[in-house]
Amino acid sequence: MGQHQRLEDWELDCPHRDVKSSNVLIDAELNARLGDFGLARLFDHDKLSHTTNVVGTIGYIAPELARTGKVSTSSDVFAYGILLLEVVTGRRPIGSSNFVLVDWVMECHQLGQILDALDPKLNSNYLVDEAELVLELGLLCSHHKPEARPTMRQVTRYLSGDDPLPAVVDWGSVDFRSVSKMNSRNLEVISGYMTTTSSHPSSIGDITSSSIDAGR
Repeated sequence: MGQHQRLEDWELDCPHRDVKSSNVLIDAELNARLGDFGLARLFDHDKLSHTTNVVGTIGYIAPELARTGKVSTSSDVFAYGILLLEVVTGRRPIGSSNFVLVDWVMECHQLGQILDALDPKLNSNYLVDEAELVLELGLLCSHHKPEARPTMRQVTRYLSGDDPLPAVVDWGSVDFRSVSKMNSRNLEVISGYMTTTSSHPSSIGDITSSSIDAGR
């Protein structure tokens, strides 16, 4: 995933706050670039660690961000993990009938059948080792405990093969749909920003109740 370099660089400045599939741009050479830094620019970074407002896109918001409203580069890593899983499985982060992507991939992993989570459209056009790496890295990045997630610098080393990926262990039951409901309760808090950002549909304007099912 080409955008990990941009995230690593951004980590030195301030969090992006809205990492998701629709904000990833692909150039003519199929290089991925992370775009739309609207939320990061909208909020003063010195105040971010003290705000209780939750902004972002439901389905990509880390549990601790939903609980406390405190953003960090680790919450960007969580969103990146969800993005990895979304790309390789072809499924949205949250779907109908209580489907939660990260939980489903973890179930496949626990059963020793993580490759069953791959997008069927891939057929057999993939390398098993690479597919397992992306799926397991997605799980590691989307761990519900921020301290268990790697930094983007570590992610870069895992993807390049410089360091072995740590084993992914079961982290127990986490109700990510409850987290999404918690996110929804924060919509009122940021509604005042909707009008000023209406020209940026991939940022705050994306945070609607329909995002729970749409995942983007």
